[in-house]
Amino acid sequence: MASKLFKGDMPELTEIILSNLNNEFYSLYSCSLVNRHLCQMSIPILWQDPFSFNKTPKFISRYLSSLEDDEISILYKCGINIEFPQTLFHYARFIKVLDFPRLVEKVGQWSNLRNNNKSQRRITDDISNLLTKLFIKSGATLIKLHVLVSRFIGRPIIFTLGRNEHFFSRLQDVSVEIESEGSYFIEGIRLLKILTTTTSKIHTLQFKIGEINDCYKQQVYYLFVNIIRSQQQLRRFNLIYDIELEMKLNGIIPALECQRNSLQEIKISNCDYNLSLEKLIKSKNLEVFRMSYCEEYRLLKPLINNHCKISTLEIISFDLYESVVNQLAQYLKKSGALLQRLKLDSEEGIESQTSLLEALMTCSNLSYLYISPIIFSAQVPKFIEKLQKLQFFTLKWYYEETEDEQSSLVMQTAKALPTTLQYLEWDSFQSDSYINDLISHCEAPLKKLIIGESYNRDKTKEELIKFCLRKQTLKYINTSCPDLNLKKGLEGYVEMVPYDQIVVNC
Repeated sequence: MASKLFKGDMPELTEIILSNLNNEFYSLYSCSLVNRHLCQMSIPILWQDPFSFNKTPKFISRYLSSLEDDEISILYKCGINIEFPQTLFHYARFIKVLDFPRLVEKVGQWSNLRNNNKSQRRITDDISNLLTKLFIKSGATLIKLHVLVSRFIGRPIIFTLGRNEHFFSRLQDVSVEIESEGSYFIEGIRLLKILTTTTSKIHTLQFKIGEINDCYKQQVYYLFVNIIRSQQQLRRFNLIYDIELEMKLNGIIPALECQRNSLQEIKISNCDYNLSLEKLIKSKNLEVFRMSYCEEYRLLKPLINNHCKISTLEIISFDLYESVVNQLAQYLKKSGALLQRLKLDSEEGIESQTSLLEALMTCSNLSYLYISPIIFSAQVPKFIEKLQKLQFFTLKWYYEETEDEQSSLVMQTAKALPTTLQYLEWDSFQSDSYINDLISHCEAPLKKLIIGESYNRDKTKEELIKFCLRKQTLKYINTSCPDLNLKKGLEGYVEMVPYDQIVVNC
């Protein structure tokens, strides 16, 4: 079977396998070196989203080698005079993901290595513009697009090229950030107009709205509404307001009603309640609902009053006060068996904790739980014992008991952790997170562990090594107290990695 794959006798199967490696840069690169067949299949996948790689962007030179003479002269005017490598592939046509903020960042890094010019921003924009034009002319078709309208968006000529309809026609995932302070705002408006007429297959759509001048508001909202209405089956929608705006005036939420039959996920941030939003929450196919800094009390009511099939619920708030928590507890008791992923994050605290933890005991199918902050009490190990399907668990807490009592509760909690648990984020808002007590009594087969501060780091290192030898499952760890001695002492047992590489989000 392996030899047939390598020789190209089973191209469809080989392509499926390689496509599943699209986020594994080194694995794909290794495949491209095996033989001509795997090279021809690996390279297009490898170059679908090169701007996401956290490496020095030397690859930009390969793109620029495809420029025509008049375009190369623009580089000379920017003070960039280099020999471009000859390439086996026309890499520009492989682009599938275009994140303009990332593109500008990488171009800035690339040009800084070759030009120390005071007008660096203009040079970065000119090169970014050349790249965008190259992508369009190459015949590439995007699947994912992220645009920051207030910053670089390309000159108008880029988006009036004859092939731009093909360029955007297969978009599935679109994210637009917009504010009217920026030199390319008008060009951004033109791009939004193009999206309303060139793409109808978007399934994931995000609008992030900042400060917009009054003279542009209605135009922007009108374009957003048209983008929503022009889609055939919108499945995920995310609306973020950086500032408080009048939702009733912009019409974005009411426009979503035409997508009710297809919407599976809604995420809203800094949004006021309105009737259209309540109707959307009642959508029969809605599975994921996320709200950040919204009117929790009013938005939870339609969840309670209707048989919603919500499997993922995320609430981020300044303060989960008593009436909201009691309402949430009522919902969990009614529909908790359907819930698989739950995140509760409050900056000021969670009131009525007892009723909440009692309700959580009914959520027997939870595989993901994030809760912050809670008072670490005797009720904590009891509710954890009921969650026997939990795989990902984040607990951020503080204590009111004596040190001896707290240590005992942490040990009980460690013993209560289910055998399904693979990921644990554990932290205290106070000086010690009792991590040594946790690790020494934990029997869960953890693969990833994020821990807070520890009074005795030598003891922590000792307990972590014992855990690795005992369970032989732990692969990655992150700690809020970076310590070179700790990292060195754990070499050969577990890898210490940055937080953003290990964290699991809801």
